[in-house]
Amino acid sequence: VPCRPLNLCEYETSKLVRIKSVKLGSLKWALNGVILLVICIMLLWNKEYQEYDLVVSSVTTKVKGVAQTNTADFGEVVWDVVDYSPNEEKNSFFVATNFIVTKKQKQGKCPEVPHYGTLCRTDNDCKKGLWDIRSHGVQTGVCVKFDVTTKTCEVSAWCPIENTKKPPRPALLTSAENFTVLIKNNIRFPAFNFIRRNILPEVDGNYLKKCIYNQRTDPYCPIFRLGDVVQGARENFADIAVEGGVIGIQINWDCDLNRFFNSCLPKYSFRRLDEKESNRTLYPGLNFRFARYYTENGVESRTLYKAFGIRFDVMVFGKAGKFSIVQLIIYIGSTLSYYALTTVFIDWLIGTSCYSKESQQVYSERKYESVQDRQECLVGVSFVDENQIRVVKQSKKKSLQEVKPLSLHPRKDVSSNLRTVMKVLQNGAESQNQEPKTSSPSWCQCGCCRPSGSPHEQLCCRCGRGRCLTSSVLFPKLVLNRSVLQTALLYRDPLAELHEEAQLRHWAYAQYISWRFGDTTPRDAIPVIPSCCVWQIRDEYPSQDGKYSGLRILSLQN
Repeated sequence: VPCRPLNLCEYETSKLVRIKSVKLGSLKWALNGVILLVICIMLLWNKEYQEYDLVVSSVTTKVKGVAQTNTADFGEVVWDVVDYSPNEEKNSFFVATNFIVTKKQKQGKCPEVPHYGTLCRTDNDCKKGLWDIRSHGVQTGVCVKFDVTTKTCEVSAWCPIENTKKPPRPALLTSAENFTVLIKNNIRFPAFNFIRRNILPEVDGNYLKKCIYNQRTDPYCPIFRLGDVVQGARENFADIAVEGGVIGIQINWDCDLNRFFNSCLPKYSFRRLDEKESNRTLYPGLNFRFARYYTENGVESRTLYKAFGIRFDVMVFGKAGKFSIVQLIIYIGSTLSYYALTTVFIDWLIGTSCYSKESQQVYSERKYESVQDRQECLVGVSFVDENQIRVVKQSKKKSLQEVKPLSLHPRKDVSSNLRTVMKVLQNGAESQNQEPKTSSPSWCQCGCCRPSGSPHEQLCCRCGRGRCLTSSVLFPKLVLNRSVLQTALLYRDPLAELHEEAQLRHWAYAQYISWRFGDTTPRDAIPVIPSCCVWQIRDEYPSQDGKYSGLRILSLQN
């Protein structure tokens, strides 16, 4: 075949072993049922049959609320949204809740605040033109009094310099918790060309005028009370209003765009984003400075505000899903591999003590086919006083009789293979009384073996002392009987010429192996015939020149 070198005309498939067992069959279907149940639950729970698209959104906010304060520094002041929410950032808004005010600042020269400036005793301690990131101005090189006990370097700056370090407590605008904010969130899922906003289509103007978000009663109202938002983040508004902080407003869109299960509604949640505990002693809260300028008597002046407040960050998350046959096929294909767990578990169960060694051995022989390395030669040994076949590794130094087995395998009943041969026997041979030899080697247990210089030929028919296998009634009938051997040869080759003793000798070897080992040997081991049996066959069917090749690795005895 032209395509054979490239394996283009060949197909390979796995070999399966079918074990007929009610227990294992029931266990297999039970495990497969559990796996199928888990796959179906995950399919529905995680909606693996859908394809998804992430949200694209925009956010705008509008804060409303008015507060009135009456303090010594400010007097009676009414605060509206322009005063406490001076700027609006992308997807966030700021509400000022506390202030430190420094009034009537003008360009001039004044002593630096000790906390920021340099303490001095004389003018030599000050350097003209020097400034650093903590100072409020540029040094003039003059040392002046800051108060009765302290002197600092004079600076050119907006004077008087801001001196108060800590914000007022309680906060000036604690009433800001009653302010409200309208959040307008427009979203789009480009893959599905789907557009929606958090002001739902069924909402009218009358509803928006009176609704305030409540997780239970009004979960879809887009107007939020600031105090409720802070409380939803598990914070106290009065505490966070003193030094400020950052609160996150999370909007999550989890949309199902299928025709029968269409649902796309926003879900709001709140949390504090800044680390209040770790930053309690190092730059706590949130603040910034701004100024309001004016002219007094022709001189430019300003009022400096250090504003503390809460920044609200609006964060939008979401995805939309829609049924997709492609995603369903991919999910089913990826989960089919889970059924391999059933095979792995049952294979492990059979290999444990839950099953007898005989069952484990039979299963292993049927399931696994061993291929030996050329450098490793395994031989099979069958002792007459053991009902097992030993598989041993050939040794170049130790006699085969003394080598420890790698594994033990039960002998198979092959009497049916010899039934046809036994029917042709008319007169059975009698048992032979084999006399033990006085000069038998040390490894011989039956007393009938002959010495050999090859370790792999130093094998007896027994592993312990006792009668030789050649003295059995069956040995001459099955192995040595000329009629049996001739009939077996003619059964295999009807036109064979039976005039060579070598043919009968070789077939006697095969007859012995079939009797003691069966048609096949475990782990493809080479069957070895004991020395006593080999010489009994050779004496019955001798070679013309009296020479024998002995056991070879790739063939039987000759």
